[in-house]
Amino acid sequence: MSCRESGRGLVRSRIEASQASDPGFESRRPHQPFCLKNGKKLDQKVLGSSQSRNGYGTDAGSGTVPFDREDFEKFVVVDLACKRNTARGYSACLRAFLSKHDFTIGGIRDFLLTVENPNTYNNYVKAFKAYARFLGQELKIRQKPKFEPVRFLPTRKELLEFYSALDTQYERLAFVGYAVTGLRRHELLDLSMSQINRQMRSIVPQSNSLTKRTYITFYNEEFEDELTVWLKLKKDSDRLFPIRGSHKSVLFRVAHHKTGLHITPQTLRFWFANEMATLGVPDRFIDAFQGRIPRSVLARHYTDYSPERLKEIYDRAGLRVLG
Repeated sequence: MSCRESGRGLVRSRIEASQASDPGFESRRPHQPFCLKNGKKLDQKVLGSSQSRNGYGTDAGSGTVPFDREDFEKFVVVDLACKRNTARGYSACLRAFLSKHDFTIGGIRDFLLTVENPNTYNNYVKAFKAYARFLGQELKIRQKPKFEPVRFLPTRKELLEFYSALDTQYERLAFVGYAVTGLRRHELLDLSMSQINRQMRSIVPQSNSLTKRTYITFYNEEFEDELTVWLKLKKDSDRLFPIRGSHKSVLFRVAHHKTGLHITPQTLRFWFANEMATLGVPDRFIDAFQGRIPRSVLARHYTDYSPERLKEIYDRAGLRVLG
């Protein structure tokens, strides 16, 4: 028997033992696309030998095999229909966990008892559930209620100070864009020029997320001015922003260090909603601009939510962020 085969046998026996001893795991039929091929079971190399180290150079924990990041992320993207960023986030959680713990119900419970932040706790729970499904198991651990901190929106003076501290044109464009469109971080940064109608000053973001909706939003002359300057500088590409991967999470970092102000894309999204409400725009239209209206509602009330109607409401509000 090869070392690989013995490792798989060890995995199978540990999983069966954890099922028998604890109701936290419930056996279920494995995922068909990953477990069966021509009537034979495929390998699920997620847990195994304690002598090896995982692909990240850290110990895999006693009794566990190297974490197969690539196969797991494929599973999350294809089988669970999640975005690649979500798959990478799950992998990061599992890498941190498996470097010190076994993937058993006891190990998971002991670890979660040490996690105080509810949002961090929920991120780990979602990663563990996805990993359990990858193994052909079901993990029954509930998430905690989402933590919603009290939000203090920046004043107009603070917005101007922060804007003045931005040192690149694409960051100035992004800053104004978040404030006047209400888009989410990735919706703005992933825009292509084909999604922007400069004549109508509208943006139709596209998202393949199962949990986030999009519809249509608009922008004002401030964004148009920043866009005109940026288009003269950017390389010939359909992508509006040259930002990819981890660089998206450090947007506005220099301005933050210069001013001490913590203004993020999410801050500006909330500022947009609050400012539009102050300008007299009804909540249902703000929800439409920010992609919170279900498709079924849009279909039943298309006249109220038509692009022409929303454009009229947006322009009438007269939203401005810089002056």
